Amino acid sequence: MEAALEVAARHCRSEMEQYGRCVAASPASWQRDCEQLKLRMARCAASHPIVQKIRHDCAEPFTAFEQCLKQNQASVTNCTEHVNQFLLCAEQVKLTT
Repeated sequence: MEAALEVAARHCRSEMEQYGRCVAASPASWQRDCEQLKLRMARCAASHPIVQKIRHDCAEPFTAFEQCLKQNQASVTNCTEHVNQFLLCAEQVKLTT
């Protein structure tokens, strides 16, 4: 994982872990059951500059990943390629100083 993702993970680790545990525990209903945790994670992430840049620069692959999750709620492993495309994009994002 590139530095940008590590910074985001460090900054919002608790929120990301809670959301991840919720999704894993609710494979058929995670979108409904984990909505509040998703919002909490999003608020945390939105406050960090590198995450804001990733969201901006990688909006297209992230949207494709989210769409895949919606279409494959019972089998999120079908979205591996989508998440890989998003991570590939995110790893290339750098904050300009």
